[in-house]
Amino acid sequence: MRGLALAAAILLAGCTSTQTTDRMPDPAGSAMFEPVPQGEVALRLHGFRESFEIAPVLLAANQYYPDGISIKRGGIPNLVDAERLPGYGDPGTADIATHAETQLLRYSVENPQIRAIMTVTEGDYRLVANRAAGIAELVDLAGKRVGLLPDTSSSYFLQRMLESVGLTMGDVVLVGDLALADMGEALGRGEVDALSIWEPEAEEGFAALGADAIEFTGVGIYREVFNLNTTQANLDDPVMRAKIKRFLSAVIDAAEAMKGDPCRAQQLVAQMSGHPPDLVARAWPHHTYLAGSVVDIVDVLVEEEQWLASIQGRQPRGRAQLERLVDYSLLEEVLAERGFAR
Repeated sequence: MRGLALAAAILLAGCTSTQTTDRMPDPAGSAMFEPVPQGEVALRLHGFRESFEIAPVLLAANQYYPDGISIKRGGIPNLVDAERLPGYGDPGTADIATHAETQLLRYSVENPQIRAIMTVTEGDYRLVANRAAGIAELVDLAGKRVGLLPDTSSSYFLQRMLESVGLTMGDVVLVGDLALADMGEALGRGEVDALSIWEPEAEEGFAALGADAIEFTGVGIYREVFNLNTTQANLDDPVMRAKIKRFLSAVIDAAEAMKGDPCRAQQLVAQMSGHPPDLVARAWPHHTYLAGSVVDIVDVLVEEEQWLASIQGRQPRGRAQLERLVDYSLLEEVLAERGFAR
């Protein structure tokens, strides 16, 4: 994995020119991207703009969707007028929203009309730990301080990793009051012994520890399923459905372009997140930008629902209820019209 990150860093170092397509020029006429364009827009999107997972969506809006789209901070709460997490969202109503499967489950309890319509990205999580704290194996986390964001995929990932070696959340000291932007430095300063967090904060922590860093991959245990979401009402509206359908096609175009040359997408992520380009490059290989469907998404939801229900103090929903949260039908229409399926 470190070799992949080095290769990505070398590649991003050559990402110096603004790339455009005949379909849609760069809106600012330069490498900069204005996420909230002036004038009329066809779609309103809210998402975690600072995330790496959103890269195909940014590139689609920038180069492949000429109808116009606004991209504001937020996510699923903006679809259903739910309370936003403090500091993680802008006001306003969304037509479509990006979010991980954890939040799809969380907000759909009271808003069962939410639908995941495309899986944009799969994120490969990892635990990053400090060897100097006596951590050589995953089981050594027992009694150690682990930084995380409570009640998010960060927390669920940690639980799954601990369970894989016979530990529970009660076997570690949970440190859940760290700001996301401070997590990497907190690990480097010794304020925590390990981090359970997504990228690039995991990579920041790894770099802060230098030779003392050790990582434990979550491959085969948990991966984030980051989706594009809307509501059943939007899917039932012929005009809105057509707009969303065109955007799904644009995201597919963007993901395909990224496979051959990720430079423009990496530039947009660096611009939107404020993270240095070299950090973007190092963390890039921990994501799979698929812009399609995943066959086991309902299985993922069923298993994760048990965790969420337990922390919310309610009965878990059954498989039939959770199946309704995923509707790939619009994506399948797009793929059929393009002559292939995923």
